[in-house]
Amino acid sequence: MATIVGCAAILVCSPTTQAEIAPSSATRSNIALYYQSDVPVDELRAFDLVVIDPGRANPPSQADAPLTTWLARLRVDTSAMTPDYIQRVVSPLWKQGYRGFLVDDGQPLGAANEDANQQLRQLIAAIKQAYPEASVILRNHLALAGAIADELDAVVVDSIYTSASAYGAARTPAGLSSKESARDSLKVLQDRHPGLQIVALDYCFQGDRACRRERAKQIEADGWTPYVTSAAIDTIGVGHIEVMPRKILMVQVLEKDESLQTSTGAFTMSMPLNYLGYDVHYADANAGLPLRVNNDRYAGIVIALQNSVTNATAWRRWVLSQIRNGTKVVFMGQFGFALDGPTARQLSLRIVPRPTVPTGAHVISQDGVIGFEVMPAPDPRAIVGIEAGPETTSLLRVGVGKHQYDVAGLTPWGGFALAPYHMHLDTADQYRWPLHPLDFYRRALALPDMPVPDVTSENGRRLMFTQVDGDGFASRGEFTGATKQYSGQILYDWVFKRYPVPMTVSVIEGETSETGVYPTLSSQLEPVARKIFSLPHVEIASHTYSHPFFWTEIDGDLGARKPVNERFRLSGNDGYPFNLPIEGYEMDVNREVDGSIDYINSHLAPAGKKVEVFLWSGDAMPSASVLRRVARAGVLNMNGGDTTITRQAPSWTKISAYGIAHGPDPGEFQIYAATMNENVYTGNWTGPFYGYKRVLETFEMTDTPIRFQALDIYYHFYSATKKAALDAVRAVFDSALKQPVVPVYTSDYIRRVLEWRRTVVARDGDAWLVRTGDHLRQLRWPGNAVPNIDAAQGLAGYMPGPGGLYIHMGARQAKFSMSAPDRNAQPYIHTASGFVRDFSRVGDSMRFDFGGYYQPFILVANARDCRVAVDGQHTSAPLKSGLRRISVSGNVAPSVNYHSVEVDCG
Repeated sequence: MATIVGCAAILVCSPTTQAEIAPSSATRSNIALYYQSDVPVDELRAFDLVVIDPGRANPPSQADAPLTTWLARLRVDTSAMTPDYIQRVVSPLWKQGYRGFLVDDGQPLGAANEDANQQLRQLIAAIKQAYPEASVILRNHLALAGAIADELDAVVVDSIYTSASAYGAARTPAGLSSKESARDSLKVLQDRHPGLQIVALDYCFQGDRACRRERAKQIEADGWTPYVTSAAIDTIGVGHIEVMPRKILMVQVLEKDESLQTSTGAFTMSMPLNYLGYDVHYADANAGLPLRVNNDRYAGIVIALQNSVTNATAWRRWVLSQIRNGTKVVFMGQFGFALDGPTARQLSLRIVPRPTVPTGAHVISQDGVIGFEVMPAPDPRAIVGIEAGPETTSLLRVGVGKHQYDVAGLTPWGGFALAPYHMHLDTADQYRWPLHPLDFYRRALALPDMPVPDVTSENGRRLMFTQVDGDGFASRGEFTGATKQYSGQILYDWVFKRYPVPMTVSVIEGETSETGVYPTLSSQLEPVARKIFSLPHVEIASHTYSHPFFWTEIDGDLGARKPVNERFRLSGNDGYPFNLPIEGYEMDVNREVDGSIDYINSHLAPAGKKVEVFLWSGDAMPSASVLRRVARAGVLNMNGGDTTITRQAPSWTKISAYGIAHGPDPGEFQIYAATMNENVYTGNWTGPFYGYKRVLETFEMTDTPIRFQALDIYYHFYSATKKAALDAVRAVFDSALKQPVVPVYTSDYIRRVLEWRRTVVARDGDAWLVRTGDHLRQLRWPGNAVPNIDAAQGLAGYMPGPGGLYIHMGARQAKFSMSAPDRNAQPYIHTASGFVRDFSRVGDSMRFDFGGYYQPFILVANARDCRVAVDGQHTSAPLKSGLRRISVSGNVAPSVNYHSVEVDCG
């Protein structure tokens, strides 16, 4: 047996540089363990230290979890230890990105001998000598932990409540005597080394969230840091913090060649879930389902079947297994399988004979959640023969003859709303919500009140961004004084220079370049594009090479057009042009994406600027493979969705989700426009050409009484060809800039949506812990409470707004508790028309960096007797309505000019 004695006995000790060292952890770290290959990074990033198995997974990049240190589990066989262990095992792991190690020789608590302790002690000393800043955790060796407490970040004690193997054996209660002995030893260790963190690792069945929560409370009451997971250590456990699951699985059955974007689940049912804070993932019941949808990361499953399930028996088994595993399930429309007596009993329902007459149905009782936008008449022909069992709450009960039927209800496992009360298609071919989707989802999925990450706002003010599609760049004006000007020049003079706010502007290469449709005009069009892109407040985007109209028919893997399928043929779209008629060109996705980006960067973009966004053309329905191509090109993507709610069509079904996940890869997410463009408001550009003014109705109805979307001014270059359309665009700008908005670039908004998907929210005792990224800083609280500013960390302020209380984060992490309104006396940021970064509070004083693109200012509450300094200089901060206004100079260029602000109230 070889002995390890520091680096002297090790062949190679790797050097450590300061740049490689992770920040020091807090006195009491939140520690998690996850030993399987499917590491849920988005959720585990709530923890300070996370141990994973390097044989099954690699550590995430620092960009994916900047506040988390990833530790490798070292499965040490002390009998086979060799002198080159650091060089052979530890150093390669450090190079992979691990910044710490859990030393685990597999021994149960109390089984270690002195020889093993000595070997582990030498190994830990060698690790710390090679990598002084490495986090080190020891498993189970209490005597050794006491001897080297100063070298450890924590000691993990396994199975003092429930025993389980490291490979997933069934859990068994630990013996009473062994539990008492272990606790006595822990108390001695804790008394002697109060600075050593003791983590009690324990187990519950995977789907038993209540068990994890209660066991964690028990361990914490005993004085140790809990981490309660499943026997296979493949569940996001409950420790001192409990991560709130923020994913929903939407299960549908798509028709052959149907696009996911047009499905009912994606088109209408996902937006309310997004608003509530949940990222929707999609599955097709006929195309393979995940075996487990664990309630540690999924808040529930929404089943929206518009078509038949191929194997109803297998489908029923899958659904019931998810319910048994503790995941909430909601049926929207139908169950997808026949309900027999045993199945009905499992679902807390009773079988009732179906109606035998086609008329005479009437409502017996209904909950307030029913009848939201429309109340369909009961139809005996659509009724399923069920009624609520003793544990089910009826939401809508219908009578037919001597029987009564429950067509919507809440159950112990979730809930159901059967057709036509889940979604109604009226005679005008418009969808309507028969039930209140926010209230129904909250109750059926048992969604908790929690801080909701919000992409619509910054510091309580609505985000505003502008995107211009390149269509019509080569068109001339059709009104007096503009007939000799191209639309690009007209917009440059009438809009781009007139409104110095962030704008994202695109061109279609096939319109402006020599290889496009108008090669003889290129020498006139390209200089206009260069002039536009040179404006400091214009962000550059590509709108493709040939403007494909039907992305659904493009195979991203092959990079070419698909053969015409029956669905496309029956739609009649095969009779329309597929893209711009560029001579000699055949569809090539690489040319559309990379080619158009390269052309703009090399021919049109000024020095220091490049394409930031790819704006989808035509139907804006790319496949996952096409989305991956855009992601590989290093640009963001946007377009699609159908937010067009107006007074004429006032349904929430006319408000789209933030985007759509075409697959599990982050590069397969499509970000939707927050509002549709003028083509929709002008009858597909048939008139009236002033119709885009009606987007102001959409802005209003997506802001009050609930702020569902950011404010998106979205139009095409062809709006400059007609005076009425151009006036409409200017009227929209004039109106929007009078509203309380924060103008941002389209890429700013996109990055917030992408961070929204990955933001983690966790309970931290009676408080909340939220971790975001570099961009998203807005939270929304659905209740009447306010944050307790006195004890908050990373929290800049709050203000009431549409749909709740808007809570402003001042850093990537915030920790706060909620309390009764009007209890805070300390100063806080009420609202700001810019970005707050690096916020800190010392007593009654605040310090932070602040900047913005357009007329940035801050309103500070509780600051009547405070002194204000900007960039170290005392500044006047007028007081109005109890709020101090601090104004700074803005910078409309994409790089924000931040100012140091101090508010001293001491």
